[in-house]
Amino acid sequence: MRWREARRSDNVEDRRGMSVRRGVRVGGMGGLGILLIAVIAMLMGVDPRALFQGGPTLDSPSVSVPPTQGRGGPVSGSDELRDFVAVVLADTEDVWHAVFRGGGQTYPPPTLVLFSEAVESACGMAESATGPFYCPLDAKVYLDLSFFEELQTRFGAPGDFAQAYVIAHEVGHHVQNVLGITQKVHDLRSQLSRAEANQVSVRVELQADCLAGVWANLAQRTRLVLDRADIEEGLRATSALGDDRIQRRAQGFVVPESFTHGSAAQRVHWFRQGLARGDPEACDTFQNDQP
Repeated sequence: MRWREARRSDNVEDRRGMSVRRGVRVGGMGGLGILLIAVIAMLMGVDPRALFQGGPTLDSPSVSVPPTQGRGGPVSGSDELRDFVAVVLADTEDVWHAVFRGGGQTYPPPTLVLFSEAVESACGMAESATGPFYCPLDAKVYLDLSFFEELQTRFGAPGDFAQAYVIAHEVGHHVQNVLGITQKVHDLRSQLSRAEANQVSVRVELQADCLAGVWANLAQRTRLVLDRADIEEGLRATSALGDDRIQRRAQGFVVPESFTHGSAAQRVHWFRQGLARGDPEACDTFQNDQP
């Protein structure tokens, strides 16, 4: 990606090196909630405690302390990877501002929170193992930069555009939240069986993949930031994060009815759809019998 000379977003909150008290328990989860957390630990996407459980309740408060130099790396905010994240976030801001303006609406950009090891969000406590997530209750994307190393070593998806896709996917969840889709999904899930609720979750995630593709299309159309190798990196990351690929790697077999983010083929299809069309209207994953 050609990004070094581009604008940096001011909407990055750097909490790396901050300590957060462990032992906070999220109430009201139940067996399904625990299962979802275990799955999300291997995936990326919306924090399910907020999107699918109506928001968390905390049995005890967490306490954060002033920044220190910890295992998460420097907290100065001057490192190159932080700059890269700020550039990608700025680019999503520019693209979605233009899209919303074209529809006569205003786009309120999210804040992206960088953290190390653990973080307190409006959706509750999360650790690095949760992976990147978006919390609709505070409209913030949460990211431990160590996930990018995991993306390369564990998932076999290296490259800066693979990393940009991760950010764009989470911003896609913010777009869903702004458009009211998140609330509609929450209301719908409360009426469904577990299997049906998982299917809805898949459609939410595939739509975020498609919106990430829309961003890539429009960013390329206006600023020529990508080349062919970048697109391949994005497709490789999308495929590597498919439920079937992750389940097969983790347990040796696949359980399709437990999918929450979609198969590798589904995720690639919808990312390609957004990438080819560059139009959010092409991302209606809820109108297809098989997304």
